[in-house]
Amino acid sequence: MSQLPYRPKPGEIPTNPGVYRFRDADGRVLYVGKAKNLRARLSNYFAPLRSLHERTRRMVTTAASVEWTVVPTDVDSLQLEYMWIKEFDPPFNVRYRDDKSYPFMAITLGDEAPRVMVTRNRRIPGAKYFGPYPKVWAVHDTIDLLIKVFPIRTCSDASYKKAMQSGRPCFPGQIGRCGGPCSGKVTIEEHRAIVDDFVAFMAGGDQRFTRELTARMREASAAMDYESAAGYRDKLQAIDAVLNRSALVLAPDTDADLFGIAEDELAAAVQHFVIRGGRVRGVRATTIEKEIDIDGADLVDQVLQRTYGDAVAADIPRQVLVPSLPEDAGDLEAWLRDRRGKNVTIQIAQRGRKAELMKTATLNAQQALMLHKTRRTSDYVARTQALTDLQEALDLPEAPLRIEGFDVSHLSGTNVVASMVVFEDGLPRKDQYRSFGVPETTDDTDSLYQVLTRRLAYLDRPEEQAPETGDGSEESAAPRKRPRFAYRPQLLVVDGGKPQVEAAARALADAGHEEIALCGIAKRLEEVWLPGEDFPVILPRTSEALYLLQRLRDEAHRFAITHQRKRRKRDITSVLAEVPGLGDARIKALLRHFGSVTALKNASVAEITELPGIGPKLAESIRAHLSR
Repeated sequence: MSQLPYRPKPGEIPTNPGVYRFRDADGRVLYVGKAKNLRARLSNYFAPLRSLHERTRRMVTTAASVEWTVVPTDVDSLQLEYMWIKEFDPPFNVRYRDDKSYPFMAITLGDEAPRVMVTRNRRIPGAKYFGPYPKVWAVHDTIDLLIKVFPIRTCSDASYKKAMQSGRPCFPGQIGRCGGPCSGKVTIEEHRAIVDDFVAFMAGGDQRFTRELTARMREASAAMDYESAAGYRDKLQAIDAVLNRSALVLAPDTDADLFGIAEDELAAAVQHFVIRGGRVRGVRATTIEKEIDIDGADLVDQVLQRTYGDAVAADIPRQVLVPSLPEDAGDLEAWLRDRRGKNVTIQIAQRGRKAELMKTATLNAQQALMLHKTRRTSDYVARTQALTDLQEALDLPEAPLRIEGFDVSHLSGTNVVASMVVFEDGLPRKDQYRSFGVPETTDDTDSLYQVLTRRLAYLDRPEEQAPETGDGSEESAAPRKRPRFAYRPQLLVVDGGKPQVEAAARALADAGHEEIALCGIAKRLEEVWLPGEDFPVILPRTSEALYLLQRLRDEAHRFAITHQRKRRKRDITSVLAEVPGLGDARIKALLRHFGSVTALKNASVAEITELPGIGPKLAESIRAHLSR
């Protein structure tokens, strides 16, 4: 028998296709899934607990409810699943992490005169992207070769605007590095035609341009126009150089995406080869954390949803090659066909060149997975053990899936800042880190009370946004969308011993949130303090729970110190830079000596002149400037 009190009665679950969500007691979405038959799928989760996979068992026992939404078709369930995973970021769904931010070649088609550029920003309005490329220099080399054949704009928007207003060519145009209208050599309409050819070539139309240039070269040679013939020859050589950078791996008319996947029970690595015109035009590597049991076919399903969920039609190829077919491959094809506007097939690469290329991609994925595992500070088993040990040591009703750590940093009571770091499922969530400015004080406990009071206030106002950005810049001039304090933590960890814990407990009590667990970790003896206790909890030195608390405490301290230093340097530098005769070296000396503008304001002229290189006259100028 299942031991889950929230299990629906079998007759309550429909047999229609749909999407289901597991939630915890606080309403946080833990897992999102889809099913052709909701009753059949959900019954798998409510089997006897001993028969479930360890991670699936952890998910269903953490959950407090399950809900579902019926949809008309299987394709609709696929779309709704993708939307909800993107919206709720459930901790038990697979988590993706690109190995790096890859450079792309972008053509800004939304501009009056489109520009070719190298960028990592994939949100330029109207831009057409090619890549990703493994190295930045590879993109620059490709552009350098291609603008010899398709001379389009390369200059900045500011240079273009200035050139068009003044009638003088932009500087890159003067040295032959820009072929836009700003160079004075082509009209806007003529330039647009060259841009279209550039995009067509990059999209896989290289054979057409090779044939056309070869024909023109021969015609010019026959007409004894050897100068033009030499120009066509140089363009052909540039095209050959570009094509030689990416060998022909499949038939010249093949447009496909190929996914090589390597996985174990805890993680997976994906190598995505972008093939256009039979050539590998880009490669992207992604690592996946598997927080719940998922087989290879389901993993392919999730990878394809993530890859094409926000893709534009031009980025979806005619063919998708995968190591194994998902159960709903037909629904995925229909979904991709709707997004592309043309037919799309999903196939297994079984023989010939495609199979060989799949082996290469899989080998790369295996190596990436091995590298990822060696870099991990702890694996899933260790993280699970840490959360279980922490639950037992602190006598918590449940494992703390979300932990928030706080630390305060200041310099002699000035430039006080506090940090909040977030760990979910034992891993840092850096996108949810926050920093807080605090009125100057020498009392860490009072600062901690203020910060926790401000943070806890947002639990009662979840519709409001967080007060600070991830980098802690409260003074930011440009308003921007900020993530909300969406979920209530199961555990708060403060850096310090009994005084800090008691201050945090007071904040919890005053905010009416004593249901949130609390502890502090004192650095001297690595003791764990609980509110109201006269003696600390001593965890074994080899305990995974202690290691997790140490990581969280050290991360909170690092984040607070980093922001405090940036803020202190920004404050004193911005003020002192206005003093005549005070250069960078002397500003740095003042910063090292006094530490803050406030301390410097309180210093006498005699104290300022004690610094080497600062005489009475300059000290008077500094004092007068700070007294305004």
